[in-house]
Amino acid sequence: MTKTALIGKSLSDLRQLVSELGMPAFTARQLADWIYVKRVTSIEEMTNLSKKNRSLLAEHCELGRSQPVAVQESTDGTKKYLFPTHSGHFVETVFIPEGDRATLCVSSQVGCRMNCLFCMTGKQGFSGQLSAAEILNQILSLPESDSLTNVVFMGMGEPLDNLSNLLLAIEIMTSDYGLAWSPKRITVSTVGLIPAMKTFLEQTDCHLAVSLHAAFAEQRSELMPVERPFPMLKLLEELKKFDFSHQRRLSFEYIMFDGKNDTPRHAAELVKQLRGLPCRVNLIRFHAIPDVPLRSSNEVRMTAFRDQLSANGIICTIRRSRGEDIAAACGMLSTREQQRANS
Repeated sequence: MTKTALIGKSLSDLRQLVSELGMPAFTARQLADWIYVKRVTSIEEMTNLSKKNRSLLAEHCELGRSQPVAVQESTDGTKKYLFPTHSGHFVETVFIPEGDRATLCVSSQVGCRMNCLFCMTGKQGFSGQLSAAEILNQILSLPESDSLTNVVFMGMGEPLDNLSNLLLAIEIMTSDYGLAWSPKRITVSTVGLIPAMKTFLEQTDCHLAVSLHAAFAEQRSELMPVERPFPMLKLLEELKKFDFSHQRRLSFEYIMFDGKNDTPRHAAELVKQLRGLPCRVNLIRFHAIPDVPLRSSNEVRMTAFRDQLSANGIICTIRRSRGEDIAAACGMLSTREQQRANS
């Protein structure tokens, strides 16, 4: 019998579970406290449950925690963890310490359907959705879990292509019965799946980061197949309907490719397209991946691009490159591990 994972269950899910098992209704709140606040690693540690109820729970359920199977540590302190999934695959989670901040980059899918030209995860193809339990396990089972200040959904997969599990994980992360985080500590990245993006913006207060990577639609289409069903211009039009003038932050991710999207002409077009949106642009160095003939822009071009955007009133930063010595480009470690497991 396959046991039900307790991690990834909302308070209402836990209420339904204890009802089905014939336990008192208040047991649901006790379970949430043990799972998400005290963060126990076994049902046996739930000492305010009777032995009979612990035994009944263990018969039907498991906690759902799993430890990382590998870790790589960079000279800059970045750590890339590899977590197993129930389907026998692996996903990557990257811990990024910087000053008084500690950010965790989590995965939402095994592989990815988006097939962006520059992305190693996309080269894996799509193998499945991560459950809310598998998403939250990356946070709860991380050795540095207690030190985290921020979580970004920028790991393997397209978060909004796994919308129901993403929203459930965010509910648990931000609820008082769960991790009790402010939604302002959470950023979700997307390539621009418009219907799911609108649902996310309506149902949460988390930050949004949109992968743009080009200022012209035709060029974006060459880099990102999602441009065809969900055009950049339509995407920007929809974003202008939401209020980003207060605490919620809208940012655009822009990987800089040498000679492809890094000229003054591209910068001018980007300024034009983003006019009227309170946002910031993060310029990102490209981490080379096998069999892709793209190179990162050099420092001079990136600085000039940033300065041109800044001079036109757009907050723009060059993101510091982290973990280059540990194959930090998303998907490289998991690809190697899956190939090893299959050999």
